[in-house]
Amino acid sequence: MELNITNETSRLRAVILGTAKSNGPTPSVEECYDPKSREHVIAGTYPKENDMILEMEGVAEVLKKYDVTVYRPEVLENYNQIFARDISFVIDNKIIIANILPDRKREVEATEYVWINVDKANRIILPDECHVEGGDVMPWNDYIFIGTYSGSDYSSYITARTNMAAVAAIRELFPNKIVKSFELRKHNTNPKENALHLDCCFQPVGKDKAILHKNGFLVEEEYQWLVNFFGKENIFEITKDEMYDMYSNVFSISEDVVISERNFTRLNNWLRDCSIKVEEVKYSEIAKQEGLLRCSTMPLIRD
Repeated sequence: MELNITNETSRLRAVILGTAKSNGPTPSVEECYDPKSREHVIAGTYPKENDMILEMEGVAEVLKKYDVTVYRPEVLENYNQIFARDISFVIDNKIIIANILPDRKREVEATEYVWINVDKANRIILPDECHVEGGDVMPWNDYIFIGTYSGSDYSSYITARTNMAAVAAIRELFPNKIVKSFELRKHNTNPKENALHLDCCFQPVGKDKAILHKNGFLVEEEYQWLVNFFGKENIFEITKDEMYDMYSNVFSISEDVVISERNFTRLNNWLRDCSIKVEEVKYSEIAKQEGLLRCSTMPLIRD
């Protein structure tokens, strides 16, 4: 398989889409990896497997409508495999197998049948000290944007998923790219004060536009760098509530087609005003686990 991912919005040809089948029982509060899942466990509103299966199959249908080859993980019994983006990601012709939370190692094995077809030289496993998840890594042409957290209290945040060692390793892997890191706001229990990944508060769309949430960034100058890079007129700034609902976690099939949650009315209208076609799907149950469309898809090939 010849991988090719240089940005977030070129025409998609092949993707891994996670699965909600045999998702397992509702976790305990202690087992939750993020504050939003924790919130819904406490409230008794954690999503049901059948509802999530229906939502994900709806996305699969949209992808197939656009002739995208869709791979799914091998189903592991009683195991959450929804968020395919966490466990691996592609930059250029290389697939990087993420160093993720130890409890999720089996998720990597469930997609091995796909990435085993990639030339061995282009299958990268980073050193153990490098912590990284694909939701924090965003190729954008000459740039690689990476969300991180470098505080001395890193280990106390289950929401801190990508460290500076990983940023340095990716910089070394791609010497011809400009690697730009962004410090993200972290909180273990308040989902409105937590940017779990970079794609929870930022994502490029179209040719030159971006969705952005200021409070997701710890360093205002880094947020401002993105505003200047894309141009204020090309930025869709989302509110804290919209960030909580995962507005920035849509998924581009091409520069002019985006899959978005059907309830994101303000965003979807803006996308249409930008001449981007919006394929609306129901994904509000998936969103209860602090992930949405980008989190559950892992692109392999774009034109």
